[in-house]
Amino acid sequence: MMFLPQATTTHTVGGPSTAYLPVMVFFVFAVAFPVLPLILGRFLRPVKYGKDKMRPYECGIDPETGAHERFTVRYYIVAMLFLIFDVETIFLLPWAIIFMGRDFSFTKFALIEMFVFIGILIVGYYYAWRKGALEWA
Repeated sequence: MMFLPQATTTHTVGGPSTAYLPVMVFFVFAVAFPVLPLILGRFLRPVKYGKDKMRPYECGIDPETGAHERFTVRYYIVAMLFLIFDVETIFLLPWAIIFMGRDFSFTKFALIEMFVFIGILIVGYYYAWRKGALEWA
């Protein structure tokens, strides 16, 4: 039998703090990545704040009324119509995607529920139409 000398060298990885070194490096990059461009931009950008720049509107049109002027009800009705049809799209799109799939596992309750939802939206549309919200002139 042949005896081979055994290696007696031991490899030390380091203390407990070296195990967190990658986390600390990641933390430094995570903080420096958004902060460094902000600091550099503050020193490198031109400072051009004049009378025209500090006006309420930069489009070149002077404001005709105050900032706290009241809006007409028509503005809010158009916003409500947008919400009605936006919500309709949000709820109908997943339903239509599942309906187009191979496994149509809806029950009669889900189908009736969708028709009730569409009916409520039609009532809201009819109400807005009767109030004249869809007339632009």
